[in-house]
Amino acid sequence: MVIMKGKDENILVVKSKNFAVRIIRMYQWIRENKNEYLLCKQCVRSGTSIGANIREAIAASSKADFTAKLNISLKEANETQYWLELFRETDYIDNTMFESMNKDIVELLKLLTSILKSTRKNMQNKEQL
Repeated sequence: MVIMKGKDENILVVKSKNFAVRIIRMYQWIRENKNEYLLCKQCVRSGTSIGANIREAIAASSKADFTAKLNISLKEANETQYWLELFRETDYIDNTMFESMNKDIVELLKLLTSILKSTRKNMQNKEQL
């Protein structure tokens, strides 16, 4: 489990921000080279929302708030993966770009899922005491 420390020390924060930068750069590339705007905007919204909600989770006022924000991040990550799959299947991005981006989103999905499972388990254990 990732320990929630300062935002610059947290691997989840760093990886989600790096991913957001990659999503924005992909958006710029697709917009310039494929002249596509609508689908790209959806991907940018979900892809950048992952890190924004993680940052909100760090500042959460309770464990329930923390969990809720990370759940939103998880949903946004799943949506982003969907957009990436569509871009690959419609030839907006090639397999190499897809594999690289997908590797990052899968890693974020695994981290978020792991943290959420641990947090829920800890919350349940405290309720049983």
